[in-house]
Amino acid sequence: MDKLTIKQFRYFEALAKQGHFGRAADTCAISQPALSMQIKELEETLGSELFERSSKQVRLTAFGESFALRVRGILRSVDELSEFARAAQDSFLSTLRIGVIPTIAPYLLPKIIGNLTYAHPALDIQIRETQTDKLIQELDEGRIDTAILALPISEPSLAEIPLFEEEFVLVRNQADEDKPVPDAETLREMRLLLLEEGHCFRDQALSFCNVRSGLPKEGLEGSSLSTLVQMVGAGIGITLIPEMAVNVETKSAEVSIARFKSPKPKRSIGMIWRKTSPMIDQLIEISKIVKNSALDDNQFTR
Repeated sequence: MDKLTIKQFRYFEALAKQGHFGRAADTCAISQPALSMQIKELEETLGSELFERSSKQVRLTAFGESFALRVRGILRSVDELSEFARAAQDSFLSTLRIGVIPTIAPYLLPKIIGNLTYAHPALDIQIRETQTDKLIQELDEGRIDTAILALPISEPSLAEIPLFEEEFVLVRNQADEDKPVPDAETLREMRLLLLEEGHCFRDQALSFCNVRSGLPKEGLEGSSLSTLVQMVGAGIGITLIPEMAVNVETKSAEVSIARFKSPKPKRSIGMIWRKTSPMIDQLIEISKIVKNSALDDNQFTR
């Protein structure tokens, strides 16, 4: 077993994720034959096959599945050693890999990046925008340093720092502007437009309407808040959006905004990172900059 290398583990990890030698080779920036040779040498060293190979797909064997869990832990530890060295050498971080969910990214990122750049001009900020589940996975695997999303996450390995709260608002066609604001029970009977499966904001909207699963009556789905608002402007239905999205999404649509009576629907926004991260002090400082970037708009609460 003395022939096992970190490089082989990274190649194995790429192939396990991609399920395709060509795509995995591109990810690792090597040729496909070179990747195949490294995987074959790894299997020979282990004395067991890691992958089932076919003309269309590459998938992990049962042994490969178990091996993958251990490899991810090893690679995460190696990445944390690199982060530890980086944190020890620099007065502040040189690179920040930050993940953000799609219902936050377009509205707060410009100000966050501006304030981070002003505070730390040499900081290389790398952004990853995707849904919550993927951000948690990438954070756990060491592919990002931190993430901004809706809390709670309740993952034992991750630290959560609440930053601010924001309300949801009702978006409806301009023709309905003078109508009473519906309550949660009334919303369940209306044509409610929601984000597609996988977005946490969808689940939060359904929770407010007391809908445990599925779509409300005659519900429709969209891939972005922008799509939902434009559909409302076309008279297709109504939707809910977070307060931070109002100025951006409603300026080009024929819609009206209404705010709910108490209890008002809202969400808690925060940052998360690995509890084992060696950059905790720096990430706490960054969280303060992120919080101030949002609170400067005077539309959120602490």
